[in-house]
Amino acid sequence: MDPKIFYEKLFAEFGDLDWWPMDHLYHKENNSDPRFEVIIGAILTQNTSWSNVEKTIDKLKRNRVLDIDSLASLDEVKLKDLIRSSGFFNQKANRLKNICKIFKNRYDSNLDLFFDNKISKIRTELLKINGIGPETADSIILYAGGKPIFVVDAYTKRVCKRIPFPVENSYEDIQKYFQSNLKQYYKGKKLTEVYNQLHALIVELAKNYCKTKPICNNCPLKKDCSFSK
Repeated sequence: MDPKIFYEKLFAEFGDLDWWPMDHLYHKENNSDPRFEVIIGAILTQNTSWSNVEKTIDKLKRNRVLDIDSLASLDEVKLKDLIRSSGFFNQKANRLKNICKIFKNRYDSNLDLFFDNKISKIRTELLKINGIGPETADSIILYAGGKPIFVVDAYTKRVCKRIPFPVENSYEDIQKYFQSNLKQYYKGKKLTEVYNQLHALIVELAKNYCKTKPICNNCPLKKDCSFSK
């Protein structure tokens, strides 16, 4: 199936999913950058559910440390305690500290300066941080930076294998395949919007229908999927 048609069918089924959630009111009241909330969320969501991440972010808000400078100066023991509900809190505390150091020391705590770089430079810098892989890096680039890059996760790999798309089941191959196709149809901000929506739509498809044990009967892609046939 053509990725464009794939996107259009999923959008027709699920609509606008409004990813990534940000508490703009909190950041307005505290004079902080809502994009930082997305960055923190992208790291915290590794190997855990989003509901656990939400609990952690709420704790960070209540303690008024959901900004670069506050988190950078926060005692590490205190930080581990605040993010405990997201799991793997020792490793994640270290990753949060490291990314805050980069933002503070190299970019004067200004995310505009960080995201003014080319995608390739931002991605390289993020991937150098221990514990940040392609999915986390690309989520930060897309959802916080608003730059056009397609995020691949386990759900994407599962769906691509089942339909199947003519692509190897690796992060790089899937990303390259979707980007090379969708760039033919969309440009600029619209392309970024499509990448944003499509990742969210695939997650929605996988959670509702294309599960480990799939529910094919009511799936919106039933007629297009070789696995269901």
